[in-house]
Amino acid sequence: MCGVVGVVGAAPVNLTLYNALQVLQHRGQDAAGIITVDADGNFHQRKANGMVRDVFEQRHIMRLSGNIGIGHTRYPTAGSSSAAEAQPFYVNSPFGIALAHNGNLINARELTDKCRKARRHVNTQSDSEVLLNILAWHIAGIEHESPDETDIFKAVTQVMADIRGGYAVVALVLGVGLIAFRDPLGIRPLVLGERQSADGKTEYMVASESVALDVNGFKLVRDLEPGEALLITADGTLSAAVCAQNTRLCPCIFEYVYFARPDSVINGASVYATRVRMGTKLAQKIKRDYGQLQIDAVIPIPETSADIAVEIARTLGVPYRQGFVKNRYVGRTFIMPGQGIRKKSVRSKLNPIPAEFAGKKVLLVDDSIVRGTTSLQIVEMAREAGANEVYFASAAPAIKYPNIYGIDMPTSRELIAYGRSEDEICKLIHADALIYQSLEDLKDSVREENPLLEDFDTSIFTGEYPVPPDQNYFAEIARLRSDDAKADKAWQDSSNEALDIYNNN
Repeated sequence: MCGVVGVVGAAPVNLTLYNALQVLQHRGQDAAGIITVDADGNFHQRKANGMVRDVFEQRHIMRLSGNIGIGHTRYPTAGSSSAAEAQPFYVNSPFGIALAHNGNLINARELTDKCRKARRHVNTQSDSEVLLNILAWHIAGIEHESPDETDIFKAVTQVMADIRGGYAVVALVLGVGLIAFRDPLGIRPLVLGERQSADGKTEYMVASESVALDVNGFKLVRDLEPGEALLITADGTLSAAVCAQNTRLCPCIFEYVYFARPDSVINGASVYATRVRMGTKLAQKIKRDYGQLQIDAVIPIPETSADIAVEIARTLGVPYRQGFVKNRYVGRTFIMPGQGIRKKSVRSKLNPIPAEFAGKKVLLVDDSIVRGTTSLQIVEMAREAGANEVYFASAAPAIKYPNIYGIDMPTSRELIAYGRSEDEICKLIHADALIYQSLEDLKDSVREENPLLEDFDTSIFTGEYPVPPDQNYFAEIARLRSDDAKADKAWQDSSNEALDIYNNN
């Protein structure tokens, strides 16, 4: 999962982009980057591995001149942490194009072959660079020296006919402006905002989440429609067109469970409100099916599940307690490469408060259970802190299948719920009871915020993929995303970067 942002302003946009990336940091902690275009038509870029605050110093921000630009926060779905794969990517022909992408293309290998036949070189293993070259190839087919909106939307239509998967894209084309587009099912989020400049001109922002608009004083206008593309020229002219066939809204439901910030609104639904509803429905299930449990306290696993746990406690009439203190400087554990690293990071990330566990029967609440590594260690920590019984509730249903549209959930065999019953999972994480949210209750939690949301991408729970991959795809992602593959790739990346440092010195 990544975060993208694009801005067309009436004044320099460097600080606006930086502020947006700061609040999109939760979507990617591996690398960050910004590209701007100045009045003379020159690109200015800064990108590197690391958190936003570490990648951009004041001197970098000052060099990012221009009133139009794009930015990106990244985490890798294939385990690579190479600085070469930090975004945005850039090609100098035609015109000069830069691109940033959130999501995953499921036909990237086929597209790479297409690029070779088109005599376009792809330098990394990133599907985002493949996407950039496919876009550049189709823009190169434009006959006019100065492309207009019809030309650009035709090129995007051709791109969408070629690529398959879930994606939200922002791109800059020199002499043209900012392009943004969203996949035909709207799996990945992308919103449009506007504000008025000091001299009364309309400025625009597109971003993965509405919170990026909020912190910069932009008003949320709407979500991009599935398959829709926007063109915003440097003078602030906005055009829009649907560029895909057979569009329908089928957003990733895991955005609401885990990835999005609670203060964001996605597809017309408040993320915070949907999580509160998840808590209500989970509490109702506990009352209905687990009435025998004597719960002394409800304790969230910081911090996505806090809003859910508060509502569970309120509905059950049980005290809500903060039983774990979180170290906020440790990244999200389920996306970290390798079981060993994840195990160590859980212990350094969370520390229990013994007084909230000693002699109690506690209900721990988490947003989801992925590999189960984190859940097992947290249950063990609760017992070591003195809990008599430990119950575990998940705001999401059992995750049994890999995500192929941009979330790093690798192979089914690495997911604790795959091929196991709830009783077996409960024993594996050493809990006294395990309660999963039902899929229908999860869907209703979002639908009740926006009744127009009829369908969702729930493939990680059901194995039913709205954009089906070919039969060899799962073997390919298993090869790329398994823990062993990530360990090998991490070693290669560190070796290559060490060699680069040696050669440069």
